[in-house]
Amino acid sequence: MTTQSAGPGRGRLETAAATDVAPFTASLVKAVFRDVTPMHVSRSAAWAAASVTRTVLTEIIDGARRAAAEQARKKLIPADLLSALDRNVELDVGTKWYDHSPTFRNLTGVLHDAEGAVVPSRRRRGSRRPSAVAGAHRFQAGVRKLLRSRGVTAVPAMVRDLDGIASVFLTDLARDAAMVVREGGVRRFGTVTLAMPGEPAPSPFLTDSHRALATRSGDGRTIGRDDVLAATGMQLFGGDIRQRALTAAREATQSTSAG
Repeated sequence: MTTQSAGPGRGRLETAAATDVAPFTASLVKAVFRDVTPMHVSRSAAWAAASVTRTVLTEIIDGARRAAAEQARKKLIPADLLSALDRNVELDVGTKWYDHSPTFRNLTGVLHDAEGAVVPSRRRRGSRRPSAVAGAHRFQAGVRKLLRSRGVTAVPAMVRDLDGIASVFLTDLARDAAMVVREGGVRRFGTVTLAMPGEPAPSPFLTDSHRALATRSGDGRTIGRDDVLAATGMQLFGGDIRQRALTAAREATQSTSAG
């Protein structure tokens, strides 16, 4: 169990504490994958996807926590989420959720008719397969657990936004992992290099391990750990958060069989 103490080592202890938290279970991950693909998901792939999602949510919560701390608050509100995304573009994930959240609606654009009146968004009466938005409630318990591990709480609207972002992000991750399997490897890369003026550019994404994924091995019916890692590289365009997510996923699956 991790203990906290004041001093220079506090940040490392907090990172270790977050690593010990497993808010998103393998069964939840597999349920999300089943929503988008009939492929089998290996145990190591499920744990890798859970780890990546945890890393992303932890980064978002920490950014919001810093914004709240500036106002001496430990309860996060939607404004803290907006502040976190505004300060770090790498955290801009799960963007399909933004159209469904009051927090983001004014930022993503509101439709007006010819007379300037707001056009309400059409409500869908359901679909044959549950969408990431419809399934967002499945992440609530994990989000609350992750918030507690970071020493904060959040108002219901903030929890709902974190639920939705996690659900949409993991759903997109599942789609990309399935695409890697179908195509027999990674056929495309979207690479964006983020650097502040005067700072050295981050290391390139195409490390040897990812070059190898240009042609994957294994059958075409099973999503494996490496397929999830490749999908992670496609979903996370920011160098720092992507590298942390990949490292954490590898560590989380070291003792997990590929069955």
